Amino acid sequence: MKKHMHMAAPLLAGILSLGSLGAQAQSADEGWVRLIDGANGMDNFTVVGDANWSATDGTIQATEGSGASFLLTKESYSNFLLTVEFYVSEDANSGVYMRCQDPAAITDRSCYEANIFDQRPDLTFGTGGIVHIAPVAEPFPKAGGKWNTYQITMDGEHMTVVLNGVQTVHAMDGQFASGPIALQWARGVVRFRNVSIKPM
Repeated sequence: MKKHMHMAAPLLAGILSLGSLGAQAQSADEGWVRLIDGANGMDNFTVVGDANWSATDGTIQATEGSGASFLLTKESYSNFLLTVEFYVSEDANSGVYMRCQDPAAITDRSCYEANIFDQRPDLTFGTGGIVHIAPVAEPFPKAGGKWNTYQITMDGEHMTVVLNGVQTVHAMDGQFASGPIALQWARGVVRFRNVSIKPM
């Protein structure tokens, strides 16, 4: 049964401690898996769509394509901590999709999407929100033109998104229990680096 609610909860202690971890500390911490680092390029992903993904100096980027394209993890995940460093141009449309149900049809209806979209017409589900599930409040976060960090926790029906050290949403929803993660390009310049996951 689907259920969801937006909760204006304070920052969780565990999320704060996660946000203080550097990339080296994460690598050394038992249980963390580096999905993107300076060595593995796109080895942990399958490319879905035709965006011009390329790996250079520890960063994976895309700048053009004929439609939405994704880097889809080869593994599925249920409960986890996830950190993602990303750079987007101000006009970019991107997102981090989680527990995706159909690798052939990756959408914000078949996955949970932590959005990266400063110019979304409805900004309540723009950058920092989980589309259709957890809206963000004003002042709406902006990510364009700089490097940012998402820290995302998926724990059963609980999901929390922290953007640059500030919790943007905490919600509950029971639609999807597990599935791969997908990093999206849909418009503009999108770059990802230092992507790490710790299954729980």
